[in-house]
Amino acid sequence: MRKLKNSELDRLSVDEFKNTDKTPIIILLDNIRSLNNIGSVFRTSDAFLVEKIYLCGITATPPHKDIHKTALGSTDTVAWEYAENTLDVIEKLQKNNVKVCSVEQAENATMLDEFSPESNTTYALVFGNEVKGVAQDVVNKSDAVIEIPQFGTKHSLNISVSCGVVVWDVFNKLQKV
Repeated sequence: MRKLKNSELDRLSVDEFKNTDKTPIIILLDNIRSLNNIGSVFRTSDAFLVEKIYLCGITATPPHKDIHKTALGSTDTVAWEYAENTLDVIEKLQKNNVKVCSVEQAENATMLDEFSPESNTTYALVFGNEVKGVAQDVVNKSDAVIEIPQFGTKHSLNISVSCGVVVWDVFNKLQKV
C-alpha cells in the first residue's frame, strides 16, 4: 500500500469549496478559550463541509496566528460569524427551524451512538468551554443534548476531539438519511 501525495488527494479549491453544497451542520463554540481548539474546529468543519461556525462569547476570531496554526487556511473556506451571546444565536437559529443540540453530559442526554438525525433538518451543534463545558442556560435552551459515550477514567474529551467525533458521526448519519 502506497501513501498518497497531497497532489493525488483531489481536494476542492477555495472557490469550489465556497460553491459546493454544504452539510446541514452549524457549529456554535460557546466561550472556547484555546485558540488551537478554535483552529482545529475550523479544520474539522472544512473536512466535513460544515455550513457555518458561530464564535460566541470569549471565543477568539480569525485572523490570529494561533488559530491559523491549526486551521491551516480553513478560516478562508468555512463561513463564520462572531456573536457576543450564544443564546441570541440559538434563538435566531431556532426561528429558522434549525435543531440545536448541545454536546454535553446531562440528565436524559441522547448518547451519540443512539442519535438519529432527521432528513431535511439542519443541526446546530454546541460545544462548550474547556473547563465549564456548555453553559447551563444554553443547555436549557437546546432542543436536545448529545453525549459522547466514554468508558475510561476521565470525565471529558478535549473540545476539538469532541467536535471531530460528533461532526464525523452526524455527517456520516446524514449521508444515509
